[in-house]
Amino acid sequence: MTQSTHDLPDDNTDLLTEIAVAYYQDGATQEEISKKFSVSRAKIGRMLKQARDEGIVEITVKYHPVFSAKIEQRLIERFGVKRALVALDQPNEEQQRLQVAGLVAKYMSNSLQNGTVVTVGQGRNVSAVAHHTGVITQRDCKFVCGIGGIHPRGGMFNADHICRQFAKVYGGSSETLYAPAYAENREQKLAFMQNGTVKQTLDLARKADVALVGIGDMSENSYMVDLGWFTPDEVVQARLHQGVVGDFAGYDFFDIQGNAAETVMSDRVIGLGIEEYRPIAEVIAIAAENSKPLALLGALRTGVVDVIATSVSNALTVLNLDEKMK
Repeated sequence: MTQSTHDLPDDNTDLLTEIAVAYYQDGATQEEISKKFSVSRAKIGRMLKQARDEGIVEITVKYHPVFSAKIEQRLIERFGVKRALVALDQPNEEQQRLQVAGLVAKYMSNSLQNGTVVTVGQGRNVSAVAHHTGVITQRDCKFVCGIGGIHPRGGMFNADHICRQFAKVYGGSSETLYAPAYAENREQKLAFMQNGTVKQTLDLARKADVALVGIGDMSENSYMVDLGWFTPDEVVQARLHQGVVGDFAGYDFFDIQGNAAETVMSDRVIGLGIEEYRPIAEVIAIAAENSKPLALLGALRTGVVDVIATSVSNALTVLNLDEKMK
């Protein structure tokens, strides 16, 4: 029995689902569905849109490997990086982070050798690589903290925790930087930097073969603000007055052109600065979240990054931004 138009309220979830299945799964045309339900084609079109808006239908574009390879090649040519690890876009931030982390974990497993020294940064993205559940070939690598320790609430995002996790996964060893990541003021920072134990670990971190770091964005909702290292106002002022768009490994803050920016935050970090990463043969930088295109562009323009890991949408946005700003 055919239903009439006035029997089809737009909020009928069962009907929206039935029409969506007919169109997207069974391949029926809007004309065929229109006749079946005695509904105008215009209304079918509106209902299909409603089904998408309400999440009854989720459309995912599957990128062909050749498409991803082309994006990687464009990043390599544009910014002079050695490799670009570009993950398919995911529906939420956590899945995106895990997808990017999986690419980085696989890349590291294939490239690290016995005796390799890896300087490790902090944060959610770097931690996700260390906690990736894929198969890792055992290697006698040493993982060294490139930045000090953080508040206990930072737990698994702490560089020391990440180093220990990497050492466990690879069957290697780790070295802790026995200092806070962020001092209360410049004087306190300088005192820590003079400490023999701190100097010894940072010297080893500077001489590493590989570095794995995260790229942060300058947001009053950022990880650093959340942990109380910087106030929302300090972040806003850095953005407004110094043009800061991101941070490299939780240390140096830079603008959209990739130039280091001196801020009240710069004098409080205990760890390697961006110029100290430059001599390291392979610096792998991660920026998974879709809030980070500006930070990613600034980081790529520093010339320090050798391998970039991000999402398709971030990569395309960065390439478009770079083109428009020339």
